[in-house]
Amino acid sequence: MLDYKTIGGKIRVMRKERKMTQEELAESVGVGITHISHIETGNSIPSLQVLVGIINTLGCSADELLCIDVKEAHENRQNWLTDLVADCSLDEIKIISDTLLSLKTSLRRVKYF
Repeated sequence: MLDYKTIGGKIRVMRKERKMTQEELAESVGVGITHISHIETGNSIPSLQVLVGIINTLGCSADELLCIDVKEAHENRQNWLTDLVADCSLDEIKIISDTLLSLKTSLRRVKYF
């Protein structure tokens, strides 16, 4: 069973990390500020359409919001990356690693997230 209060709290934390107001999030998702407030407090259950809008606006993944233990989501992503490079040579893995590190540095430089 989903704990909507916990999900709403995660939405609030992510929104604040991105220095967004409830008004900005509401406008981006196409709902009222009051609805966002109620979602963040767990007093409203967002529709799937609104939830997807929130996820897209915050630039997070569904598993980050819906998993009770975010470590589960992180482990799933790590397994995915491991599987992705499983058939690569050491040289290919080095190139992929260097590319990801450069991308990460660039993203943080422009504060995209």
